[in-house]
Amino acid sequence: MPGPTVKMLARLIVGMPALFVASAAAALPPAPPLAPFPATGTVQYAFTPGDHADDMIITAITSARQQVLVQAYSFTHRRIADALVQARNRGIDVAVIADHEQARVNNSTLLRDLARSGVAVLYDPRHAWAHNKVIVIDAGHQDCAVVTGSYNFTYAAQHRNAENVLILRGNPPLCEAYRTNWLRHKAHSLPPHR
Repeated sequence: MPGPTVKMLARLIVGMPALFVASAAAALPPAPPLAPFPATGTVQYAFTPGDHADDMIITAITSARQQVLVQAYSFTHRRIADALVQARNRGIDVAVIADHEQARVNNSTLLRDLARSGVAVLYDPRHAWAHNKVIVIDAGHQDCAVVTGSYNFTYAAQHRNAENVLILRGNPPLCEAYRTNWLRHKAHSLPPHR
């Protein structure tokens, strides 16, 4: 039986017509958890191996105009990291929350490289696994996007694993819900040890 996240995603994709206008996007509250809400915008998907999910994610990051917030369980994909650094160099607010234990066990030099490049990197030690694989782009704007799925931001996820990625664009309440969740995790996350 599908869990609540699968049910919510199904409702999002099948959902009802939009009930709000673009000018109200920034004023909208996050979507309530576990309750259906109107689906709007577009859905883009990829499955690996086979589809170029990494290119799809990099294109989404490249389209950011204000902010990119990342939650990552494992992060070893150099090209995705480079896209985050390039976004930061364009003046985009870029921040990453990574799983504390994964970063420690994998000795993630890539996360250290991101931090050295000016990307805000935090580690979430509160959970057994900070297992989110999420990117929130330009929340608070009509053309915002949420990247989510099973896809870790790793070379293995692209080339060896059976993974999926969704990019959900143009649904401000959903983007705000994901940003609110990101901020909840940021509140208990820690900076890298120097």
